[in-house]
Amino acid sequence: MAAKRAGASTNRWMVLVTVMIASFLGRLDGTIVNLATPKIIKEFGITVSQASWISTAYIIANAIFVPIFGKLGDLMGRKLLYVTGILGFTLTSMLAGLAFNLQSMVLFRTLQGVMVSIDYPIALSIIAFTFQEHDERAQAMGLWSAIFAVAAVFGPLIGGPLIDIFSWRAVFYINLPLGLLGTYMALRFIEEPVKKIKGLKDFDIGGALLLGLSLGALVLVLDQGQGWGWLSHTSLIVYAIVIISFLWFIRVESRVKEPVVDLKFFRIPTFSASIITSFISFMGLMGGMFVLPIFIQTYLGYSVTQTGLLFIPMALGMMVAAPLGGKLSAKIPARYLVAFGMAWGALVLYLFTGIDIKWSGWDIAWRMFMMAAGLGLGMSPLTTAATSTVPIKEVGIASSVLALARNIAGAFGIAIFATILTNSYNLQLEALGRFSVVNVASPQVNLLVAGLAALKANILSFGSVFSTAAVVMLAGAISALFIKEGEERRSGQEAVMMEM
Repeated sequence: MAAKRAGASTNRWMVLVTVMIASFLGRLDGTIVNLATPKIIKEFGITVSQASWISTAYIIANAIFVPIFGKLGDLMGRKLLYVTGILGFTLTSMLAGLAFNLQSMVLFRTLQGVMVSIDYPIALSIIAFTFQEHDERAQAMGLWSAIFAVAAVFGPLIGGPLIDIFSWRAVFYINLPLGLLGTYMALRFIEEPVKKIKGLKDFDIGGALLLGLSLGALVLVLDQGQGWGWLSHTSLIVYAIVIISFLWFIRVESRVKEPVVDLKFFRIPTFSASIITSFISFMGLMGGMFVLPIFIQTYLGYSVTQTGLLFIPMALGMMVAAPLGGKLSAKIPARYLVAFGMAWGALVLYLFTGIDIKWSGWDIAWRMFMMAAGLGLGMSPLTTAATSTVPIKEVGIASSVLALARNIAGAFGIAIFATILTNSYNLQLEALGRFSVVNVASPQVNLLVAGLAALKANILSFGSVFSTAAVVMLAGAISALFIKEGEERRSGQEAVMMEM
């Protein structure tokens, strides 16, 4: 009955605001810390390669614990876990701000990654219980999705001045007042939606360890593989760990009473189609967007802060389109909205293939706005489709699988497209050398031609990345057509009965 009261409560929109605060903090941290990295490198006296572990540790911890906390929320209740997450993230942010060397920073960032991994699956679960009417839930998820774009806007706006006026430590301390506010609001407004708590006696510890080992190893090799060499001995050993631990995990999950990831979800066509679509589209999006700041800073001469400001139109497009997508999903089937959004995103990514050093900031900004507007339309319907086809008592683990798919897709995208960028440069440079003729026998001219050829090859290689990203995104649009959410949706009343 608690679930019913939560859904009917006049405070349900305050519940939404509450979970949006924690989600904002987690995404802001991911944006703002990257701006502080150069200052951290200078103060700690470390290399760029060593500094990469500040982000890698955070990403690995997040990837490992998202599915685990999704399951724990189903077993031990949502409210206590959610409050623990936001308060824990606030405290670990303070610790990160007090870090005194690389080792302490990596430790505290790992703890931050663990705490922030509670947010996504538990927030979606709380929204699902609180907004049980489908159309209202879609609208709530659209508004919640927009907070990711808001964080992307405020990241460069807040981060640059904080670092310049105070120090890099301020980007962690900024989480303290908002985190404490979010903790208070969670205690005040969020009601525990489930009275029948199963407890942890059947928690699948073996499955959690195997999944953590597999995911941790996978993210590690995706993040470090290019530096190690994709076919190096180290990479091959990590590949083996990923495969063996994952196959063992599948075997364990098919036999335990309370699996970390219920494999029966993947027998639901709409759920599987939603996960596949999310994976494909996020791989294309993250891969394409990863190389864009490199081009902007290297060839257009923008500073880090100026580059961050160029991403504001993308965030604005998402802020406008995500709530709109939630409203439209009440009238238009999810598969058509998602497919249109992905196809539109593919078209705009293709428009980036002509990227050139002659481009202005406006040439990039309007394309980013248009792409985000298209993708934003499909984001909320895609999330709703993935979470509304499973019993409401298992929304937490379903949403964690969705989050996991997006996180791993992002890691795949960055790793694959960074490799494409490097390989394409070599191919383009070879082609330019093969088909170019210099008729002047002068060392100065030859040196100039070599420099121009390298510049041209670099620019063309960025175009190759965006064309590949467009194809990947188009594949996501095609997979979205297999999402048939309405045929498998469970009513809110049925879901409540399953909890009682």
